[in-house]
Amino acid sequence: MNKKHFIPLFFAIRTIRTHKARTFLALLGVVIGVFAVVVVTSLGEGVKGFILGQVESFGSDLIQVEVKIPNTTAMSSENSTGRAQGTQITTLTVKDGEAIKKLQNVRAVYAGTIGQERATYGSVGKRISLFGTGADVALVDGNLKLESGRFFTDEEDRSLAQVAVLGSETKDTFFGTSDAVGQYITLKGQKYRVIGVLSTRGAVAFLNFDSFTYVPVQTLQKKLLGVDYVQFVSVKMKDASREMETVADIVALLRKRHDIDNPNKDDFSVTSTKEAQKTFSDILGSLSILLLALTSISLVVGGVGIMNVMYVSVSERTSEIGLRKAVGATSRSILQQFLLEALIITLLGGLIGIFFGVLLTLGLGYVFASFGFALPLSFSWQSFLLGVGFSMAVGIIFGLAPAYRASRLTPMDAIRRE
Repeated sequence: MNKKHFIPLFFAIRTIRTHKARTFLALLGVVIGVFAVVVVTSLGEGVKGFILGQVESFGSDLIQVEVKIPNTTAMSSENSTGRAQGTQITTLTVKDGEAIKKLQNVRAVYAGTIGQERATYGSVGKRISLFGTGADVALVDGNLKLESGRFFTDEEDRSLAQVAVLGSETKDTFFGTSDAVGQYITLKGQKYRVIGVLSTRGAVAFLNFDSFTYVPVQTLQKKLLGVDYVQFVSVKMKDASREMETVADIVALLRKRHDIDNPNKDDFSVTSTKEAQKTFSDILGSLSILLLALTSISLVVGGVGIMNVMYVSVSERTSEIGLRKAVGATSRSILQQFLLEALIITLLGGLIGIFFGVLLTLGLGYVFASFGFALPLSFSWQSFLLGVGFSMAVGIIFGLAPAYRASRLTPMDAIRRE
């Protein structure tokens, strides 16, 4: 390749090295913009992977039935806002769970509800979270493991037995290192015998299962909460490949039991693990795109800064450009010089932004891990290419106009300037 082809590059690098302060100011906007893009991309992918992993940890063969406000969808703001404001749907019952259990592709089912009550043991008192479930909870939730003792039985659930299985944190709160099985805690003035203690599980989907105390769902309903309905029914399938068929069977069964002939009037929602993953993936994907668009504004601001700096540079170097034109430089060569100058600044800014973005991503990953959240934050080639691509695009788009203006100058412009 002829040496003259490198002349624009030589002049571009010389100008950048000569005007360090101006280069730094132009660089800063791009660094901040690319840094934001890289961090948002990494965080978005990390949060998405974390949430989808948490959902998947429950198993791919599960179906969740939950109460829902009629004339809304399960994920709608109307449903979530109404539930948060205290709207109670009281139509889902333990009997619904028993009916679902008889369906062909259903292996195990438990109806559940959650409440709170103050518990005491000796001089220790604390308000604890109560998880009322059926006896098949351990069959449905494969991550539920006993450290000692046993779970309650169907008979104990039906007879409203006052028994409890403690999460590891609750056990430590009341009994420390002592054996809890066979001891009694007091709930609402009545004694509940501890029949089991769960192994440490940690937080799943932002719920700390170690702080739950499991009691028979009908005991919780009738002796502690004073209700006759449940909040959800969890279903484990025999064959996960028949997911859609099983969901349809459950929907048809509950509509018949609840006397519903209009789907809009459904007071329940039926969601499989796979469907929940897809829904979360779509929501988080859209949110990541929105955040990426918002952070890209900082890149646009940085690009405007580069364009202003380049215009100033063209104005200051009119004489130089005219002289180069007088000794034979072509308009194309001048255009290439200024465009390369913008590209080098933005590419350098992009690489610096990527470097600091990687540092922050790794730091945040360490911080989340120290708090017990396995958030898979990592820097991917996708983030690298995105950062480099954004920065180069900014250089071309915002450097083109000043470069074109420089290429149109003539030796006469230089003379006039003098």
